[in-house]
Amino acid sequence: MSVNQVSVFLENKPGTLNKMTEVLASHNINIRALSLAETSEFGIVRILVNDVFEATNILRENNLIAILTPVLAYEIEDKAGDLNSLLEKFTAANVNIEYMYAFAGKTRAYMIFRVNDTKKAEALLNSKGLKSLTQEEISAV
Repeated sequence: MSVNQVSVFLENKPGTLNKMTEVLASHNINIRALSLAETSEFGIVRILVNDVFEATNILRENNLIAILTPVLAYEIEDKAGDLNSLLEKFTAANVNIEYMYAFAGKTRAYMIFRVNDTKKAEALLNSKGLKSLTQEEISAV
């Protein structure tokens, strides 16, 4: 089951990331995971938040470009080699990972994947007994 990630496009200059976090904080939007990629002119902030629809609307109301992107969120063991085992499964199934990032809970690690074939990746990971996270579970971690 995919979850929605909020992707925010920011001009690459001082204060724009702070503007985004200020807008979210002022509306009690909690960031659960964050990834930032940049080029010389703009950055893409990818976030998992407790309320994706509210966050997207608030960001847009504040003149920030925000879109929802489906991603896969999976729980893995927080131990050496577990990510490698997971990536081997993607490779064997010929699933390309466009990008990924992670966040840690108290006892588990959580991997976020954007892949070229979401349905194929979901079927593969579910068949291996891996636990996908729902939007609600991400908020609770």
